[in-house]
Amino acid sequence: MKIALLCRNENLYSHKRLIEAAEARGHEIHVVDHLRCYIDIAAHKPAIHYNGEKLTGFDAIIPRIGASVTFFGTAVLRQFEMMGVYPVNESVAITRSRDKLRSLQLLARKGIGLPVTVFAHRTGKPEELLKIIGGAPVVIKLLEGTQGIGVVLGETPNAAESIIQAFGGVKTNILVQEFIKEAGGEDIRCLVVGGKVVASMIRKGREGDFRSNLHRGGSAKSVRITPAERSTAVAAAKAMGLNVCGVDLLRSNHGPVVMEVNSSPGLEGVEKATGKDVAGQIISFIENHAKPNKTQTRGKG
Repeated sequence: MKIALLCRNENLYSHKRLIEAAEARGHEIHVVDHLRCYIDIAAHKPAIHYNGEKLTGFDAIIPRIGASVTFFGTAVLRQFEMMGVYPVNESVAITRSRDKLRSLQLLARKGIGLPVTVFAHRTGKPEELLKIIGGAPVVIKLLEGTQGIGVVLGETPNAAESIIQAFGGVKTNILVQEFIKEAGGEDIRCLVVGGKVVASMIRKGREGDFRSNLHRGGSAKSVRITPAERSTAVAAAKAMGLNVCGVDLLRSNHGPVVMEVNSSPGLEGVEKATGKDVAGQIISFIENHAKPNKTQTRGKG
């Protein structure tokens, strides 16, 4: 099988592991930097040019698109889909998951547990916004933030109101969510592949930091999740339309709540914490599902 790995840096742990896993199973895998692609948009012969040549003959593609280049990256992926290449995650699903507001609305529609969340265009009266949530402390997030960047804790009503007003002053979109105190600064990352949780770890923020992202200095270890947490993670992945993703959960007093669904989850933390071969399971999923023209978005916007 000929596989394309759509990524910018082949030396990242996750990408090296995917290459190793594919080659170990006898597949041919090529790294394609999406920002160096030229998209040839034609009615009957859609094509992609890369390093002076047309990309042809691929059976499947693994998209690993950074949040900052989602627009162009998904455009390249969509072109592969138009060429009949099987995508591990479809372009429309990635775009859906990258829009934090839209993804939360889709999860809510499916009845999946979420923290109380408020989105507003104008924040002239932050006290009204806090009243809807139930008061401080609250978590304030930039819609465009990643890896814990742009996430701030408003511990008191005055602090929360000041932060909300500051963000409003620079005309940026924010989400304000209830702070799940009982989670104790920990969250659970579930790796979902093909509708199954294949690995899960519990992450804890560094001392004094409520954010549990490993990029921010947090720690991780393997965890046994409950049936409710498992079903929530699987349901969240399905709601987003993602075959491979990381679902971040918090343990609240009223059950698991979803914080985020990541369409390009890092593999280093979860593989090292659990000892699971997640990269191998992704390649195995491709082997079992990749077929020409097998994509819901072929021919669609």
